[in-house]
Amino acid sequence: MKVKIDGRTLNYRNVWMEGKTINMIDQTRLPFEFRIHKTNSYKETAEAIRRMQIRGAPAIGVAASYGLAQASLEFKYLEPKKFWKLMEEVTQEFLNTRPTAVDLRNMVVRMLMAMKKAETPPQCVEIAFNESQRIAEENAEACKNIGLLGRNLIRNGKGVLTHCNTGALGTVDYGTALSIIRFAHYQNKSFYVLATETRPWLQGRLTSWELTQEDIKHYVIADNAAGYYMKKGDVQIVLVGADRILSNGDVINKIGTYTLATLARENKIPFIVAAPTTSIDLNLKTEDIRIEERDSREITSLRGYNKEKHEFQIIKLYPTDQAKNPVFDITPANYISKIITENQIIEPPYNLKKQLI
Repeated sequence: MKVKIDGRTLNYRNVWMEGKTINMIDQTRLPFEFRIHKTNSYKETAEAIRRMQIRGAPAIGVAASYGLAQASLEFKYLEPKKFWKLMEEVTQEFLNTRPTAVDLRNMVVRMLMAMKKAETPPQCVEIAFNESQRIAEENAEACKNIGLLGRNLIRNGKGVLTHCNTGALGTVDYGTALSIIRFAHYQNKSFYVLATETRPWLQGRLTSWELTQEDIKHYVIADNAAGYYMKKGDVQIVLVGADRILSNGDVINKIGTYTLATLARENKIPFIVAAPTTSIDLNLKTEDIRIEERDSREITSLRGYNKEKHEFQIIKLYPTDQAKNPVFDITPANYISKIITENQIIEPPYNLKKQLI
């Protein structure tokens, strides 16, 4: 992704590994401070995922894959039985960090399948580092292809509405829905982006930061202003990502996605979901999904930046912490106009077990 630093534009990935150190853009510091957070152990990596220093379904899957490589290095001198027992415990720890996003499970399971081909712990270390790097490279390439496939869906003129952060900050590079926006921008199309705040974590601030780096015209809007702009005729398309796509086409994504899909349906606006195939779950059914809930204080407080003190501060909004904070919702397949993966554009009726290339 493009990052402007001291008058220069540099290219960064969101997460990468050097030696045993995982580097990630610290998203708890953006958009006011650009800082690389480094983890040197699997425990530090798992904590970074829990603290949302790295977030986004593909990004946390890649981070966890790197984390398994870190763990294999930490345990490489143990006898095999002890080694594999600890690796299974580490795997479960990563799976528990963020339970909703299926990329995490898909990538971790892939890592384990590759690692179990090793005959010794030292050989497992080599396999783990190579496989985690392949997973990262494949995600970057997949997100680039999503942008190339979907860019022609954006026309000149009206606004493109997006929700949460679906950019490079949620993947290894390029993003999902935001990748489509990037590549449409590279075609020199004239449009603007309406980026919802995405309460309560306000990931819209991350989308705005990414669009600013690319010089893409945009406006941040309150979540509850989306219907106003749709009704007004200012929205040509809605582009969102996904934390999990089920085989029937139902989509689990950031809370508020279902609301936007309903509004788009009412106003006859295309509602597009963009995600790599690692975000697709062909096993679970809609009724099996458990929606993750986070700390109620994310609702009852706000985290802001004090420019004078150059520090982040927590401001209490309500005298109570009695609030409900579901992080995701489920959008029915019949509200979704198209699903874009790195390989194809899929149209309804959805039966992904048969439709996936």
